[in-house]
Amino acid sequence: MMWLLLQINTQLADSTATVAAATTAPAQISLWSLLDKGGFIMYPLYLLLVGAIFVFFERLIAIRKASKIEDNFMSMIRDNIMTGNLSAARTLAKNTNNPVARIIDKGIQRIGKPIDAIEKSMENVGKLEMYKMERNLSILSLIAGIAPMFGFLGTIVGMIQLFYGIASTGNFTLNDIAGGIYVKMITSGTGLIIGLLAYIGHNVLTAQIDKTANKMEVASSDFIDVLQEPTR
Repeated sequence: MMWLLLQINTQLADSTATVAAATTAPAQISLWSLLDKGGFIMYPLYLLLVGAIFVFFERLIAIRKASKIEDNFMSMIRDNIMTGNLSAARTLAKNTNNPVARIIDKGIQRIGKPIDAIEKSMENVGKLEMYKMERNLSILSLIAGIAPMFGFLGTIVGMIQLFYGIASTGNFTLNDIAGGIYVKMITSGTGLIIGLLAYIGHNVLTAQIDKTANKMEVASSDFIDVLQEPTR
């Protein structure tokens, strides 16, 4: 009899543990299913994410292309100018497709005029080249600002819908409220992540532009120094 009672108790304990394990096991959900619960506000956030990725890589490729210049470019320009071969110097500058070469080309065109006029012309070209490199960077800055706002707007709309449903149906169990809140917070989290990525991308591109601008300034300074040296 005692053996039978012990066996029954063991079976009950095993079944209770199984039920408890099944009850406490967290439900698995995929990332896409989770994002899909964010509602219609997720679609503008997706567009912002695609826009940020496109602008970042498009500008990154353009800026890296603009920053590439041969190490001996300025040496060749200097040698041609010092020997009086201005046509060869200008041909080299025109055939080199980068901001530094275009600035030097403008300086070569102004040779014979006062140094101040040459520097002013080169500075104007430098400003135009900087504008070209900074083009569309404002889009990343805009996305970094409005993406979190879109996410917060989605959360507010979702909370309004949640509490309206509670008021209409009278169902206000803890599970209903907690489940509704975590779903509505998805848009806020997504918006913050997109805004952070856009902000980081904007700063990375700005750093690349600063490096290229430094190369332009160094080349301009070297060119002016060449003009002030006596010719051979």
